[in-house]
Amino acid sequence: MTTTGKMIKKETMLIAIAITFLLGFLTGTIFTVYKLGPSKTNASQPDNATEQQGITLNNEQAQAITALEAEIEKNHTNTEAWTSLGNLYYDTNQSQKAINAYTHALDLMPANADILTDLGVMYRRDNQPEKALESFDKAIQTNPRHEPSRLNKGVVLLYDLGRIPEALQTWQELLTVNPNATTANGKSVRDLIAEVTKEIESSDKQEPKGR
Repeated sequence: MTTTGKMIKKETMLIAIAITFLLGFLTGTIFTVYKLGPSKTNASQPDNATEQQGITLNNEQAQAITALEAEIEKNHTNTEAWTSLGNLYYDTNQSQKAINAYTHALDLMPANADILTDLGVMYRRDNQPEKALESFDKAIQTNPRHEPSRLNKGVVLLYDLGRIPEALQTWQELLTVNPNATTANGKSVRDLIAEVTKEIESSDKQEPKGR
């Protein structure tokens, strides 16, 4: 979700302070809205969970992945299978495989804001924030009223890149789409903007005067 209005450019120190302040909040609330597609399996890990290349999968997830991989081997143009496979890789934190699956899905169905946003999240998890922004921007271009892409774009701008004014601008723009926009836990984006702005202003007041 986005913000409008320009902020005074801050020095690197202030950016670091602001990001440190927001670390727990952002990871605990905003990041939880990343997933757009429905989970295909239970996210909990029961006693019969198995390990595959360091990734914990429950049996249902492992079986679903195996079935979908077999399906796309037979039918490489099955968009739904590619998307479902991407969702499962997403849910099991296999970011590179998810990126591959979502990319194939988008080759077949380019104008899908949900898939583009999920792809952006996976790029972010794969430590490619600029690629994440590119995916979020494409999602916004595809659907200008798409809220999750705007929210996630702001998160990456602030949390990963320290581009505070752009993050706030992005979230403010989201409020023009939906004035009542919230994060996954019900936190108002308007309140989020206010909290970030207040912390930055507070840090600015505490900054030592120049010599």
